[in-house]
Amino acid sequence: MSVLTSTREPASDTRAVHGLLAGHRWPVVIVAGLLMGVSWQPFNLWPAALVAIPAFTLAVRGVRARRAFGLGYLFGLAMLTVTISWVHVLGVPVAALLSTFEALFFGLLGVALMLVGRLRWWPLAAACCWVLCEFGYARIPFGGFGWSRIGYTMVDTPLSGFFPFLGVAGVGFLLALIAHLIAWTCLQLIGNRRWIRALAPTAAGLILLPGLGYAASFYQPEPAGGTHGSVKVGIVQGNVPGRGIEALGRARTVTNNHLSETINLITKARLGLVDQPDFILWPENSTDIDPLRDAQTRQVVQSATSLAGVPILVGAVMEGPGPDERQTSALWWDPQRGVLARYDKRNLVPFGEYIPFRDQLLPLIPILRQVGAQSVPGTEPGVLKVSLPDGRRIAVGDVICFELAYDRTIAETITNGAQLMMVQSNNATYGGTGQIAQQFAITRARAMETRREIAVATTDSVSGFIDRNGKVVNRTSEFTAASMTVTMPLRTAVTPAIRFGGWLDVGLALLAVAALVVAAAGQRGFGPQGFGRVREDGRGRSAADTGREKAAQ
Repeated sequence: MSVLTSTREPASDTRAVHGLLAGHRWPVVIVAGLLMGVSWQPFNLWPAALVAIPAFTLAVRGVRARRAFGLGYLFGLAMLTVTISWVHVLGVPVAALLSTFEALFFGLLGVALMLVGRLRWWPLAAACCWVLCEFGYARIPFGGFGWSRIGYTMVDTPLSGFFPFLGVAGVGFLLALIAHLIAWTCLQLIGNRRWIRALAPTAAGLILLPGLGYAASFYQPEPAGGTHGSVKVGIVQGNVPGRGIEALGRARTVTNNHLSETINLITKARLGLVDQPDFILWPENSTDIDPLRDAQTRQVVQSATSLAGVPILVGAVMEGPGPDERQTSALWWDPQRGVLARYDKRNLVPFGEYIPFRDQLLPLIPILRQVGAQSVPGTEPGVLKVSLPDGRRIAVGDVICFELAYDRTIAETITNGAQLMMVQSNNATYGGTGQIAQQFAITRARAMETRREIAVATTDSVSGFIDRNGKVVNRTSEFTAASMTVTMPLRTAVTPAIRFGGWLDVGLALLAVAALVVAAAGQRGFGPQGFGRVREDGRGRSAADTGREKAAQ
């Protein structure tokens, strides 16, 4: 019999779960979803995931597909209501629409978990199904919204040691595997199995995987100081007027604030209070007015670079390339020669930076006109090959805000030669919400995954410096102007996660698809011999059990 083939045990276990949860599945998935939600920042109660995932899995076990979808949808809705509640600053209808749509993927996950629960090695298959779910909603539609991937909850756990080897998808898989081993143990105990047999696999997973993760955390592909020297980077957070969605309404004030804080940083450097930077990092939207077309804005930025005496990586909104179009860009602005290199943001926020089906939707939803000109994505990786004042040539890697959620964008930045990692962000709209802490946690995960230090500049919250192990070395407070100089080694080593992580993500998703095909075939009696003997009805009974009950009647 195939290792994927079901046995008689799952049917009896499912009947036990059915009896235990009878009439309580809906409350269970709601509570599980809320618990899952608080496993992310800003709550960071990551152990809640080890309760939420098993509870969800057991709740959909042995039910019909339609009910499994409903339970999964409710789980996803409860989870997302907590996790991405910060979207409400764009309007409660926007938050409601996003949550109700994204919850569809968890409805499908509920069906998937129900199906693979019939397989002998279902904890492994179920963990792959979580990867498949995240693979989908991180890409579909309009590039996806992969902000709530479960791997991001693991930045402060022993599993974080796996980031440079397995990436975000692989760490999420390991979390799901441990959680489903816990669910498997619960089934064994409910089914009156021997407790040693029931606890052994889960205990092994809870000891072995974190232990390996802790050992993996010592992996460093390069010396602490790098192999090509280091660069001193000035980080400027200029602050913005106001809070919430109106925070960037006074674009010239925002740019002037960054000029002022740059002067403050350079003054401290010349007094010997901080190191003199080799270049300065400004955040995304440090100017919302195209400095190449607006003379006043150009003069402010040029003044900043001239006073500093070093280049500034400026976050700017640029007009074009066509009429009523714009691009969010990073400009390498040299004090003497102006803009020498440019990177255009590739991963844009749908309905925030651009409107899908704009010509069709604008007449129907006039409020979308507030989005402004249609943003156009860039086409090249975020690597700027530039010169420092001392003549050194370096490759600066740049990731702009929302792009942090995209594995491919991060990987292509590194594999195209970036020696330093910069993150430019505008979090002003989400000040005071959980989005700030979530994005910083994602940035920490990327530092661990790449084994690269990351400098973060935001308009007003939270800027800072993260070392290659994901440790926060420096960070600013929200709603303040602040600046610092940090030393960043120049690195060239590429971790296994960056080199092979994309293949792992796809491979685990394909394993989930294969498991679903086998499970679905077995349910219909078309699979291996074992499936035909253990097909379960909607109440978790096998076909053989149903036949015996009818005979007894």
